[in-house]
Amino acid sequence: MSLDADTPPTPTLSTVDPSQYDDTEVAGDEYHREELEAFLEEGAWEEAFDRWAVDADIDADTWRIAGDLGLFERFDFFWDDFADRVGYHAPGIPEDWKERDPHPDLESWGQVSAINAALTEFGQVVCEVLKEEYVDWESEFEAPDDLPDF
Repeated sequence: MSLDADTPPTPTLSTVDPSQYDDTEVAGDEYHREELEAFLEEGAWEEAFDRWAVDADIDADTWRIAGDLGLFERFDFFWDDFADRVGYHAPGIPEDWKERDPHPDLESWGQVSAINAALTEFGQVVCEVLKEEYVDWESEFEAPDDLPDF
């Protein structure tokens, strides 16, 4: 399945310490957010969306709900020096969405799951595009000489 939708707006990256997110663990304190944000604006975001949309498993109406809820603007990307990778935090719809009633067209757990999964998958593709085609700095972390061989 592919998604026929416009590229969502490029996020403005956060100043949150990535270690504050429940789903990340990051060492270091140089996150290169300004550079990553510039790369996203220079085309990485659109390139990643185009690459991801080819195999996206979400329909345009459900994807539109994510845009209506402003979820794309809440993505965060950061450099993880220890892992020599671009890390990310994907936004999502919370488990108590029924009580919150965030959108009139959001009607099922299937939609919520599709949106949350799609945002996670899209975030991963954005990281891959950034690392493969834009990031040109090297990790500054050097492993100690006394690490055991496994």
